[in-house]
Amino acid sequence: MLSIIQAAGWPIWPPVACSILAMALIIERFLSLKTAKIAPPRLLDEALAVSRASVPSPDVVTQLEQNSALGEVLASGFRALNSDPRCSEADLRASMEQTGRAVAHRLERYLSALATIASAAPLLGLLGTVIGMIEIFGSQAPTGGGAGANPAQLAHGISVALYNTAFGLIVAIPALIFWRYFRGRVDAYLLTLELAAERFARHLNTLRRG
Repeated sequence: MLSIIQAAGWPIWPPVACSILAMALIIERFLSLKTAKIAPPRLLDEALAVSRASVPSPDVVTQLEQNSALGEVLASGFRALNSDPRCSEADLRASMEQTGRAVAHRLERYLSALATIASAAPLLGLLGTVIGMIEIFGSQAPTGGGAGANPAQLAHGISVALYNTAFGLIVAIPALIFWRYFRGRVDAYLLTLELAAERFARHLNTLRRG
């Protein structure tokens, strides 16, 4: 592999850098988008149970907020009631929606960078191939009697230049696959958070009236 990179020349280094960055982003997203960190399955039911009679204490709210992304959204509703028990339903929902937008932005972090790598890597590989071909044909200077090109050397040079395109595709295809995977996962999480927040807002509104 190292010999191929060395043979392909300097144009292959941008796709290599993209591959390293894409790998780092994929690992980071896998670690950050775990279900336990975003929307634990029983968290909503536990929050409803602990607030069935009244709003829990600030310590419990803080613990909920640190639990997960869903916990942050639910805790923002508790904090709105703690700060103003007579707050309107619109203010209550606005507080949870504001936290939800911040959480959504955090879930989508680095996805645009991964999509950019998936789009740019093939172009970088093609650029390397074009540069390599220019250098190859430029070095095949005609001699006095004819073309003067060495077919074996020319074929080898072309194959080396095409390594750039191949490497660009090798980087782009996994990046595209993982971007689509993470995009779908984030969309599913956002739907879960939205439905949970809507159910929790109705519960808090009932609690506020009581």
